[in-house]
Parts: sequence; C-alpha cells; structure tokens
Amino acid sequence: MTQAQVEIEVLGSLGQIDAAEWDACACPEAAEGGAPLDPFTTHRFLSALEDSGSVGPGTGWQPQYLAARIDGALIGCAPMYAKSHSQGEYIFDHNWAHAYERAGGRYYPKLQIAVPHTPATGRRLLTRPGFEQTGRAALIQGAVQLASQNRLSSLHVTFCTREEAAAGGAMGLMPRLTQQFHWLNDRYEDFDAFLASLSSRKRKNIRKERAQANGFGGRIEVLTGDAIQPHHWDAFWVFYQDTGARKWGTPYLTRRFFDLAQARLRDDMILLLAEEDGRYIAGALNFLGREALFGRYWGCIRHHPCLHFELCYYRAIDAAIARGLLRVEAGAQGQHKLARGYLPAQTHSLHWVADSGFSDAIARYLEAEREAVEEEIEVLTDYGPFRKAQVEEQE
Repeated sequence: MTQAQVEIEVLGSLGQIDAAEWDACACPEAAEGGAPLDPFTTHRFLSALEDSGSVGPGTGWQPQYLAARIDGALIGCAPMYAKSHSQGEYIFDHNWAHAYERAGGRYYPKLQIAVPHTPATGRRLLTRPGFEQTGRAALIQGAVQLASQNRLSSLHVTFCTREEAAAGGAMGLMPRLTQQFHWLNDRYEDFDAFLASLSSRKRKNIRKERAQANGFGGRIEVLTGDAIQPHHWDAFWVFYQDTGARKWGTPYLTRRFFDLAQARLRDDMILLLAEEDGRYIAGALNFLGREALFGRYWGCIRHHPCLHFELCYYRAIDAAIARGLLRVEAGAQGQHKLARGYLPAQTHSLHWVADSGFSDAIARYLEAEREAVEEEIEVLTDYGPFRKAQVEEQE
C-alpha cells in the first residue's frame, strides 16, 4: 500500500464525520465496550467542546480536523486547530512567538494538533488498527503541507505519546521533552498500602493533611454518571469561573460545555464536591480512562486548609486504587504534588517551523532543554516521598 493512495481532508466541524467512524480511529480499544484509554480524543468529548462554543469562532481555537482516507475509508484522523494565541496548550511557546515577531515574522495563526484546554497525555495521530505507520505519516505530511501552503509559521503536536514523538522526529519534526507529575499505582490494595511505601515523615504529613482537610466541618460527595445533577454543575461552574478568572483572565470552557458533558460524558467523569452548611464550597472534576484517572479542574469559594490536596490528589488516588487504574495524571505543573506521591514523568510534543533559521535556533534550544528536563526529573525523583527502594522499583 503506497502513500499516494491516502487522501487528506480538512473538516471545519466534527459534525461532518460520523462519530463511530471517528472513534474507530480515536479509541479502537473501546469498540467492544468499556472505557477508551482516555476520553479526550473521542467524538463525544471534542464535539462537546465545539458544540458548546468552547472552541470555534472567537475562542482562538478554529477547528481544522484532519481525516485521512484510503478508497473512502477513514484510516486516520487528528484534532487540529488554527490558533490565534498560545493559551490553553500547557506546553508553552510564548517565547518563541515573541522572538519570531520581534524578528519581523508573523507567528499567529499557527496549527495545533491537540486536545484544547487539556494537558493530558495520549494519542494525537489517531489511526485505525493496522494503519498506524501509514496513517501517522499521512496526517503529519498533510498537516505540514497545509501549514506550508497557507504560509503559517508553525505546526505543533502537543501531549502526544512517546511513539508518536519518535515517529514525528523520524519525519523531520522537532521533538520536545517536558514533564508533569503522575501518581503510579504499584498494585496498592488501599490508601494505607500506598502510605506504607512512603518515608515515615511524608506518611505522617499526608495523614495530617487528610485529617485536617476532612475536618473542615462539612462533607465530601463523590459523584459520577446519573448521580450528577444540574445543581451540581451550577455549583461547579461557580468554582470553575473563579479559577479561570484568576489563572487565565477568562474561563476557557463555557457553561454549556458542562451540560453537554453530562449528556455525553457522564460515565467518563468523577465530580467531587465539598458541602458546608448546606452550600457547596469547593469541587474537583476528574475524567476516567481505561488505565488512568485525569485530574482536570478545581475551584472553591471558601478556603479550608488542605481541602485542595484532598479533593484533587488524595481522593484521586483513592479512586484509582478502587478502580484498579495504573496512574493518576494531575494536570500541568505543580512541584507541590511531589510530596503527595506524584512523581515527575516525561511528556512529549512535536514541532515544525517554516523558517529554516528560526527552526535551527529552536532545535538547539530543545536539545538543551531536553538535557535540563532529564536532569530535573532525576533530581526531583530523588526528592520524592517514597522510600529509596520503592523509587528504584517504580523506575
């Protein structure tokens, strides 16, 4: 089968492609039922973003979905967007944009293959089983060609898998290494078994934090599926707006997104809400995958010591252990996660820049950055809360 047989199509809306057809590439592991590896590239998640106005006109995320076909059959697809800014990406290129524009270039718009507003690792070059090599190559070549033909500055593939990073690197894209903090499940029977793997001081500190958090004077509800009701989303929307306003200026997601998520993704989510004096005061939203729990959003209207740690980190560990999940991805940044059992983990992205001189400069920067990130991961891991023998086993 030759590359010439592959046709690339650019779609301005996910409504132009059948959900089952898209998901046959996005999550083939879920074809017989069960959860996808992650829900973020599924048709239901991406269409909820689009249909709610969280991406599209006025957001800086203009859908340009890629579809690769052979004889009319979809063999690969990718969530791609034309970006007019670098917000909601979490693998940062702001300095690149500033340098590019100071040199007289126009950095935006650029092309981004990513899940908007979602710093979770996963497949970005989505292919039907058996078409991995052909589909990846076609999607990368199609995206680069689209950027080049439209005289765009660059193409970025963010939070892709290690395998996709290697494949893209072999095709001439620049791989970038970054890091997050992930909790790994070493077949723990319960939270106490996890605590037993920590040093004595860290174990005592976590117990103290959990006791302090759960003694806030109210109760914590853990909700999923049909148990999540509209009034729960009303409360969470208040928390989300507060966090969004403080971090980004305006929230990325619209209120309608959470209604559509309830309709389409309710079994993919765990919503935790803290109630005090008959009023919800804090909440955290997690998404479920086949092997991982993904911590996404947090907010509060009343502060209580350690409640953030309890809702976002410790309850996530509880849920992962109870479901037999392999890891918890707690989102971007945050070295404070290290003391709570979340170790540094590599994350990957790919980058193509049209200007050869600027591309060479970025390539040199990425090589130096890779060395620094690898060293930082090694140092941070040594400072982790686990007993030394435990860390060596996990590595």
